[in-house]
Order: sequence, then structure tokens, then C-alpha cells
Amino acid sequence: MDALLSLQAAPAWFIALPDTAAATPLATRAHPYASRSLLHASGRPWLLGRWDERTAVVGRCGGTRVAVIGEHTVTEQELEQDAAAIGSASPAALDRAARRPGSFHLVASGGGRVRVRGGVVNLRRVFHTETATFGHGPVSVASDRADVLAELIDADLDERRIALELLTSSVPYPLSEPPLWRGVRAVPAGHCLTLEADGRAATRQWWSPPDPVVPLAEGAARLREVLTEAVGVRTRGRELVTADLGGLDSTALCCTAAHSGAKVVAYTAALHDESGDDVYWARRTVKELEAIEHHVVPAQDTAMTFDGIDTLHDVLDTPSIITVDRNRRMGIVEMAAARGSGLHMTGLGGDELLAGTPARLHALLLTHPSTALRNIRGYAAKYRWTRRATLRQLLDRRSYRSWLGRVARDLTRPPPGADTPLLDWAVPPRMAPWATPDAIAAARELIRAGLSGIEPRGRGHGEHRELVAMDGISQWTRHIGQMAAPLGVTVAAPYYDTRVIETCLAVRPQERITPWRYKPLIVEATRGVVPETSRTRSTKANATFEEEAGLRRHRRRLLALCDDSRLARLGLIDEGVLRAWCRRSLAAETESYLLHPTIACEVWLRSREMAPPPHGNAAPTQPIADRER
Repeated sequence: MDALLSLQAAPAWFIALPDTAAATPLATRAHPYASRSLLHASGRPWLLGRWDERTAVVGRCGGTRVAVIGEHTVTEQELEQDAAAIGSASPAALDRAARRPGSFHLVASGGGRVRVRGGVVNLRRVFHTETATFGHGPVSVASDRADVLAELIDADLDERRIALELLTSSVPYPLSEPPLWRGVRAVPAGHCLTLEADGRAATRQWWSPPDPVVPLAEGAARLREVLTEAVGVRTRGRELVTADLGGLDSTALCCTAAHSGAKVVAYTAALHDESGDDVYWARRTVKELEAIEHHVVPAQDTAMTFDGIDTLHDVLDTPSIITVDRNRRMGIVEMAAARGSGLHMTGLGGDELLAGTPARLHALLLTHPSTALRNIRGYAAKYRWTRRATLRQLLDRRSYRSWLGRVARDLTRPPPGADTPLLDWAVPPRMAPWATPDAIAAARELIRAGLSGIEPRGRGHGEHRELVAMDGISQWTRHIGQMAAPLGVTVAAPYYDTRVIETCLAVRPQERITPWRYKPLIVEATRGVVPETSRTRSTKANATFEEEAGLRRHRRRLLALCDDSRLARLGLIDEGVLRAWCRRSLAAETESYLLHPTIACEVWLRSREMAPPPHGNAAPTQPIADRER
């Protein structure tokens, strides 16, 4: 593994350093690979990295500095006011700044402290580590990428932690959060990291979900406002933006952008499955909104699952399940780049917010029993849940800690059936059939070691499931962004903006989540925005056919990953068992998906062995207007 792959090859990253001489060796190590830098008021390095100059704004007041990096419309004058408020010890100033429209990292320096904030889900992540530098004491440093920190401190991979990546559904919260390198830690979403000059680091929670008490009509009006605001952040100052035009969520964004007067180029990928109806609905939408330039990608030109899986070279800081569909998802982004777009909008995030989870029925059963019982019957009929299984989960009042303990116990049991109700804390993950006894033992030990003091992500089953789902899918979105960055394209997901998330979660769950209507909140919010011919669409296409056909078409590529498997080298998988599975005919919804986490991890481990680009490719580091005025 090359020690400096990400520092040299990742097109976008930053590190935040405390205002102390102890951080100088780390700044010196990163400096040759950075193209931009910002300084503390003391003149010491504060922020180093690579970022598009248009995404960064800095405000200064006295000895305080505030920087915003990402998708926003924040002005230097606004940040100067923030810096003044923070410098006068106003505790709420940073909170207010973090709630502005858009998606961004917020970094403040002042009073001997550096404070770093990402988002309320895992789209804008923050990592940190503590290390000792020669001639100085300990020092803590932060970054938006875990691999960059790992390279700065020469951290080793945690092989036992990699065993958790073999779980056949997502790694359970909060075990899904830590990076795969020893000594590198993740800041929980919705928390602020503080770096002290004496080397200490601390986190503080600054965000929690709102109480869900807002009526649907009021919430829809508010959602329309914040979604218009969020889309405006992305279209402002751009000659054109591109967007997915597929399901209801992306349609809402595309139409909102078109109504703003922006030049919108939309793409719809046709599916090989004839029952996929995205193209039909997209054409109906575009017919009513002539301002949209629309391109349909024919099914034969759309990559299937596992396409190119043995030749991928993305530099990601964690394994990503999105890898198995990488070429299918990136095909449109590549077309957007060729069209001249610098920003591509996606509807990812909409499902978790707008459809929600039936697990909210636990709380609803106590507050609105008649509505809950009616909805229970609706969901049971819709998903073919048995009465016995449904009641068993609804009446189960055991804690999240207890649920996670059962996960550790049952790692090798068969996975739940497709008709299992979705009312528990999560779908219980299982270890892959090809995992070795050592891998199973390591995963079980890590889960049990994390049980002490564990709390769910949210208040109750429903809020927990929604927030964990948002964390997971926003992490995928983050990975798509890392894949798109070399093309010069920002992948924007407005549904993950803090203001959009808060607006949706504030709506009464019995009105936002129901088996009787499809995403009623966005349907009501887009009256007069999305054409009536497509606003009330109640279908959602899926790529099951692409999965099964892709497995058949790209079987040789999958088998190539079984040869000299890096996971097998680590003693985590039985290469022969994995190869046998890859040779089988597998059903997409009950068998093929079991491959995804393992294949993603194998591809990621191989990618870490890539040779970095020539060192001279990095642009010279120069401060961005960091002179006192």
C-alpha cells in the first residue's frame, strides 16, 4: 500500500490544524500535496488541502477566522459577522452559521481553539487523530477524509475492523462509523470537534432531530421554501446545472431548478427491465416544462451491476457498496461533465425523508392507536407481513443494546426472509457465507465490546432507523462525490441539507409516513412546481433485472477478484467458497446482494495498492486572500 496515495491522488481534501508549533511537522508533511492554504491569525498553518476556490469563503475579525467550504452562498461579510460573534464568546454563533442553506464544512479558529463541523448526516464527514510530533508533545488534527489523516500519521489498517465490512447488510450503528485505520476516529454526525492547542480534542453534540409535531400542510409549505432555497444554492452563478430525472424526488429538484430560471440539463437512464417507467414519467414532465433539456440514456448504453468491477481505480476513504454499481451511476455524471456541467444534482436522500419507515408505528401505537392499527394493516397487506411476525416486532420493547447483543449472537444464522416486517431497530445483519471463523469471531467480539453504554441514533425505533438510513445513503452519496471529483463535477444532494432534513423530520409521522399515499409531503410541497401529470406518480423503478443480468454478464470479472483475494490474504474469507458463490445463479433480492459488501471491500483494498500520480501534479500551495485588511 502506498503511504501517500490519497494525499497525492484525491482531488479534494483538507486538514485543519490547531494553533500550535506542535502541528508544524504535520503541515510540513501535507504541504507539498496541497494546492491551497489558510493561516491562523498567528501566521501558523490552519487549513491545508485541495479545494475549488469557488467553494471556500473566509471571514476575519480580530484574532478569529471562520471558513466555509462546500455548497453555499455565504458571503465574506456574513462570515466576518460570525467571526465577530464567535470572538466575543457567543456560544450560539457557530450553531447559527452551521444552519445556513447548503451543504458545507464549517471551520473556526480563535481563542486558541479550532472548531470543525460537518453535517447532520454522513455527507460532510469529519475525522480526527492524535499523534506525537518530533520535539513536541501530542497534537490533534482533523480532516474531511480518513485516508488523508491515516497517511499523515502512517496509520495501519485495522484488520479486525475490516471483518465487520463482510456483514451482508449494513454494519450496525455506531460500529459503522469508525474508519478502518488504527488511531483515526470519526466525529459523529451532528457533532462539533474542538482541537485545543495543548493537543486535546473533544466533541460536542450541536444538533438533534426536531419534535415531529408540524401538520402536513404547514410542513409542505415550509419544505417548498427550503427546497427552493437549497436548489438555488446549487444553481446560483452557474451557466447550467445537470440533474437526474428519474423518480419523484429527483423530479422535484429538477422542476424546482427549472422554475428558478436556471439552464437545466436532465438525464434519465432507461432500464433493461420493461416494467421500469422512469423514462415514461420523465417525458411527461419535460413535455410540460419546455425549459428542461432532456436526454434519455438507452438501456443498451447503461452499464449493469458489476460492470468493470475488476478494473476500478477510484480513491475512496472507505469501502463503498456503491462500487458494485459504480459504472451505472457514474455514466450519467460522465455525460454531465462532457456537457460542461460543474454540478450535478441527485435525488438521493429523498426516500428516507419522504417515505420514512414503518418503524415509526411503535411510537404511533402509543399516541394515535387507531391510526396506527389502520396503518399496520395497510403495511402488512402491502408487504405481505404475517400477523404473528408483525405483532411480535410491534410488541417487542427491548432496548437497542439488547437487539445488538442478539445480532452478535446470531451472526451465522440465515438472514431474515424478504417478508420480515420492517419494524425492528434494523434488519439484523449476518456474516457472509464465505467469512472465515476468525472473521466471524472478530466481528462478534467487536460488536460485543461496543455494547457498554450504547444508545440508539434516535428516539425510538422509527427515528433511529430513519437517521441510520440517512447516514448510510449519504455516505454512498459522499462516495459518488469522491468518484466524480476527478471529472470536475460536484455531486449535490439537496435532501441532505440540514434545513431540508429538519423540515421533513418535523412533520407529524402519521401524515408523512403512510401506506395509503406515496410520499405525501413532497407531493403537497410541489403543487405548481412539478406538472400535475407527474406530481402524483406513485411508482418507483428498481434495478433488480440489472443486478441479475449483470451477474451473468460480468461473472468473469467477479471471479477475477477471487484470484489472490486481498481479503483472503488477511484471513477473513474462504476464497473457494466465494468463488463458488460467484459461479452460481443468484436471485438479486435474496442472494446476489450478499456479495456487495465483500466485493466492495475487496475492490477498496486493491485500490489502496495503486501507484499515486507523479508528485509534480500537485499545484503549488498558496494562501487564498489570507491577508489582514
